Amino acid sequence: MKNTCNASAESNGFCFYKATNGIKRHLAVDSLGFPFFTHCTRANVTDDQGVIEMLSQNIDYFRQKPVELAKTTILLDHGYHPEVIQQALEQIYPEIMTKIQFEVAAKLSKTEKAVQGKSGFVPIAVRWVVERSNSWIERCKNLVKNFEWTLEHARTKLNLCFIRLMLKRLAA
Repeated sequence: MKNTCNASAESNGFCFYKATNGIKRHLAVDSLGFPFFTHCTRANVTDDQGVIEMLSQNIDYFRQKPVELAKTTILLDHGYHPEVIQQALEQIYPEIMTKIQFEVAAKLSKTEKAVQGKSGFVPIAVRWVVERSNSWIERCKNLVKNFEWTLEHARTKLNLCFIRLMLKRLAA
């Protein structure tokens, strides 16, 4: 997310991939697109490191989860490295892999696209859950860009956006 001139130097980072100054928003959402966890980092922080920070801050959720329950599947796209994330999380909480599992989202090969009669960009349904959540965020006028002085304020605004969205859904 691009920074505005109001944003502080603390929340300023340069993402070489997207060639923008700003922040990254990391979301862990359920199957409906509602957030479990949110986290904001400077744009120069890698995606892997952002997820590690987000899950580390919420490690108590996994500590309290009974082992008898099914593992929580964390679906990642191809920009993430599950081995790196797993090693970092196991240093914080060694039993975490008994409670979660990582899965990299399927990506259609050229031959699979040809069999389906498609070419170019082909959307993958499970990955669009988080993309839909990102589009909900874009509807909030004050979240189109980063106006906040601190990363914590940016995360709070993100959480408020989702709270407002869930309250609207409950009221309907």
